[in-house]
Amino acid sequence: MTPKHSRIYQPAVGLLPQHYLIGEGVSLPELLSAPLSSVGAQPATLMAAAPVRQRSGPGGPRAQLPPCYYEGYLETRGPKEKASKRLWTCLCGNALYFFNNAKDTHYVEKLDLSGFVSLKDDCSRDRNLEAARLILRMKDGETKLTAPNLESRELWKGFLFSVIDLNVPSSLTLLPGQLQMLREVVEKERSRRRTRTPTRAPPSPLSVPLVGEIPPCFRPVSRTEAEVLLERHPDCGNMLLRPGRDGCSLAVTTRQDLNGSVFRHYRVTQRDQGGYVIDVENPIPCATLHEVIDALVEKTAGTLQPFLLEEPYEENITYVSANDENGERILHTAPSSPLPKAPALPPKQDRWSSSPLSRSPAPDRRILTSPVPASPTNPMRRLILSPSPLAQTLNEELKLKLEKRRASQE
Repeated sequence: MTPKHSRIYQPAVGLLPQHYLIGEGVSLPELLSAPLSSVGAQPATLMAAAPVRQRSGPGGPRAQLPPCYYEGYLETRGPKEKASKRLWTCLCGNALYFFNNAKDTHYVEKLDLSGFVSLKDDCSRDRNLEAARLILRMKDGETKLTAPNLESRELWKGFLFSVIDLNVPSSLTLLPGQLQMLREVVEKERSRRRTRTPTRAPPSPLSVPLVGEIPPCFRPVSRTEAEVLLERHPDCGNMLLRPGRDGCSLAVTTRQDLNGSVFRHYRVTQRDQGGYVIDVENPIPCATLHEVIDALVEKTAGTLQPFLLEEPYEENITYVSANDENGERILHTAPSSPLPKAPALPPKQDRWSSSPLSRSPAPDRRILTSPVPASPTNPMRRLILSPSPLAQTLNEELKLKLEKRRASQE
């Protein structure tokens, strides 16, 4: 008879002998799905890398996200952030969604992995000696992630590489049960991408004939993403124009600081007779979208300023290649040596400079105008058959001068 509670002893791969797996009252599937250090640990530690469970009811915001493959607490710090934030992180489809805690239904940040460049370990020290860091490099910058421990970091790397490459990585130190989980995730993600039918998005304001040009502070983001942008880049402005939630209007999102961030959202609708109107208690009509922004700047005495984010551009050419030994992907920088210059052409010489005739007196070059023997194939024959009277006079004068010069030299 099998005992109700089983006790399993198995050495953890890559760990010291004192880190053996000891699970009391834990079933085998839960044991394989949890990180190595979480078994036998406190509930808070187990939650940091728990098996995937959807916590929201049907129809909630989480139900609208892609399937969640892995979740747990991570400390994250964006490219321009100075401090890290501890957020509940969910790997849903091909994106990371960040929540304030495990029970929240609305995510506060989203990181799309379609711009993935590389993922590597960060060996720098942390105040928490058990913490393990990662550097996730995207096309728009680096995001630093901190996992609770080394085993959790290996699992996050495994799930991320599996979803990005649609292949189970072979360079990680994982147990057979964990590798089986990654194979299932790869199959699920492949099936999701194959069977995914693009849902028709609500009509964008850009599809509606707009009056005038679109202001540079326009961003095709949602309400939550607009708040994150304004809070993350306060030096770039505090007001942006975005699509409305209904898909048929526009909205202006603003951020001001009053013992914390204060966000406001204003609806901007297009009038049938042309132009726009800011839907407030006393509607403000505007002819163009530029006037909408100018009106808000003017009404607030310049307190609101358009959000202008300068997109970063790379200074060097980089490419990713896999290491032949361990399969790890490494980011390389192409050599920046200048291109070889084309060889300079030799200076062009005058066609008379290398000829002995160049030192002869000027009248000698005029000898070419003397009569040429008439031959049917000579092209100059037509030019001298009927010389003009002026040419005959010049030829005679030249002949006389040449004869006098020869006589004086003799």
